[in-house]
Amino acid sequence: MDRSEQIKLCVGYYWIMRIQFDTLMLLFLVTLYMYIRNRRRGHTSIGRRVNTLPLRRDALDNIIGEGGDRNCIWELRMSLNEFSTLCELLQVQGGLDEDGHVGIGEKVATFLIILAHHTKNCNVQVLFYRSGETISRYFYKADPVPQDCVDPRWKWFKGCLGALDGTYLDVTVPKSDKSRYRTRKSRISTNVLGVYNRNMDFVYVLSGWEGSASDSRILRDAITRHNGLKIPVVLGCYYLVDAGYTNGREFLSPYRNVRYHINKWIQGHWAPQNRLELFNKKHFSARNVIEQCFGLLKKRWAIL
Repeated sequence: MDRSEQIKLCVGYYWIMRIQFDTLMLLFLVTLYMYIRNRRRGHTSIGRRVNTLPLRRDALDNIIGEGGDRNCIWELRMSLNEFSTLCELLQVQGGLDEDGHVGIGEKVATFLIILAHHTKNCNVQVLFYRSGETISRYFYKADPVPQDCVDPRWKWFKGCLGALDGTYLDVTVPKSDKSRYRTRKSRISTNVLGVYNRNMDFVYVLSGWEGSASDSRILRDAITRHNGLKIPVVLGCYYLVDAGYTNGREFLSPYRNVRYHINKWIQGHWAPQNRLELFNKKHFSARNVIEQCFGLLKKRWAIL
């Protein structure tokens, strides 16, 4: 290639680059002009806050409104009448109420969608135009002991969500598995973790573990599962546990090697002698709700 051809090639590249640069500058100026014009007219979409209230209503109405029973069954696994009845029961008997931010219908629908489809938090955000924090707060909504609680059993444990414990249920297993399911009392059983709130309602249940498994091991499995026991990320929320579990930020156990069970308090009518015994007595009085729950459960279902 001689010198004249090299010069022509360089000039050609120069004009190509200049044309591309001019095109980019033209696009930039047009975009800037449109943005300034729309902003003056109040129509800009850059940084504009969208009113999501109508979008949320449309999304919910598509499920429990104009969509009819078909959409409701697909999304919530129940008909419109069943959904309305469930919302009414949760409001009248369960204490679910409006808080001025999220309606009862949206709360229940969000919860059912996550349960029915194992939907991720981010997907529900897109569906209902909500933040991830809002979805988590209402899905895991709990009722801790308030500061002004006057219940003599629970007023000592502000922020407490309830209690948890394990119970043994007799099972029939193959002979080769009996050693794993044999408890320290030589029963062939499964160790079931139960979590209850202050109203003696089930919150979480984990079954299937062998009777030889320790309570702390089962609890560790429950809190590490993807769909396991969730404790709201709120400062001070926790569950009461017995001495078989490790004391921690989210689980409050009694003092070890200190009188605890109720029979030790009844015999001799002994009163607490120090602050440790007083704490254990109050702790047992509150945590004993789970023993009552297990007792009612086994009394209602004799096979257990």
